[in-house]
Amino acid sequence: MIIFKDIISGDEMFSDSYTMKLIDDLYYEVDGASLTENTGIDESKIGANASAEGGGDEVADSAVTEIDIVRIHHLQKMDPKYTKKEYKSYISGYAKEIKTRLAKSNPERVDPFMKGMQKFIKTILEQYKDFDIYMGENMNHDGMLPLLNYREDGVTPYFIYFKDGLEQEKY
Repeated sequence: MIIFKDIISGDEMFSDSYTMKLIDDLYYEVDGASLTENTGIDESKIGANASAEGGGDEVADSAVTEIDIVRIHHLQKMDPKYTKKEYKSYISGYAKEIKTRLAKSNPERVDPFMKGMQKFIKTILEQYKDFDIYMGENMNHDGMLPLLNYREDGVTPYFIYFKDGLEQEKY
């Protein structure tokens, strides 16, 4: 298995166990799934037997729904999320940091990355209201802040991660 980590914070972002596709050689769209966990009390596991004990207290069942990528990789939802202006400032600074790193490690990627980011930033800002912002476990605001949206079916969540902001760790 390959774990993709943010090169700035070192936080896990996702693994290769998810359906993912590389878009414009710039970013990955990684599909997640909603998981529902029952958080009610299972009386059979605590030795309770309502019929033998003359009835039982009513226990309300409850459930928590999370996105698998969020839960497994300990992502944190930014709430409240950046305003559009704050996000534009963040993503511009993030792109400059990745550009600086690419200039040292992979200079031929600098131009394609920067051209792709200019187009990407414009598109994302036009659709900004449709996205939620997440951050890694360490809550580093300088690191990658994955964007969450839903596919056309309104059910399938997907995250956007920048290819050049990730390192791969094989397990």
